[in-house]
Amino acid sequence: MITTIYLVRHGETEGNGAHRYKGSIDLPLSEKGIQQVKRSAGLIRGCIEKMSSSKYLTYLKDIHSSSEADSSAIQTSSRLEAVYCSNLSRAVRSAEIIAEPYGLQPVETPDFRERNFGMWEGMTFKEIKEKCPEEFASWADNPLKYSPSGGESTIEVKNRIIPPLNRILSDHKGENIAVVAHGGVNRIILCHFLGIPLENIFRIEQDYAAVNIIEFWEKYPVLKLLNG
Repeated sequence: MITTIYLVRHGETEGNGAHRYKGSIDLPLSEKGIQQVKRSAGLIRGCIEKMSSSKYLTYLKDIHSSSEADSSAIQTSSRLEAVYCSNLSRAVRSAEIIAEPYGLQPVETPDFRERNFGMWEGMTFKEIKEKCPEEFASWADNPLKYSPSGGESTIEVKNRIIPPLNRILSDHKGENIAVVAHGGVNRIILCHFLGIPLENIFRIEQDYAAVNIIEFWEKYPVLKLLNG
């Protein structure tokens, strides 16, 4: 059975002028953010409809299956079966928009909250560079080795988000699932399942309302869409 996760970043938030680390600060979606997520919800619906039939044709079934194309093992659902999200309001509202066409209620999962950035929370990138130039440079160069003072490390974030994600995969085998989280969380999830060292999280872009599609085949996960 092929389980598919639609990993989504929340839309733009209120007061999104200067780039700043919002982290665990709870901010609502802006009107622009709501429209961004609505477009992403449409993208997800279209991808589910298209990919439910294309799984019969992909070469991946030959790589991952020990026998000739076993159609019974290929997921053909044309809907989302569940939606999970961070419990920060910007993620909850985004999840509600994605879940609404399927009559689903998002399951709030606190472990999917954005990283706590400690003393940097609420500060703009410009402010951090001015007040903590060496620390910011170290963070940008190696976010696995260095973390903002008083905040979570990259490993700590990984250790809180991967176990609940694995439980979701176990509970929803062969289904389409949406997980709505945050830029930092999504980058760690993508690195984890693609086997990319966590030093490289900043090499993965996650725009507001970005959609990533990961299929979990028998042998390993396959990334079908990045930052869509």
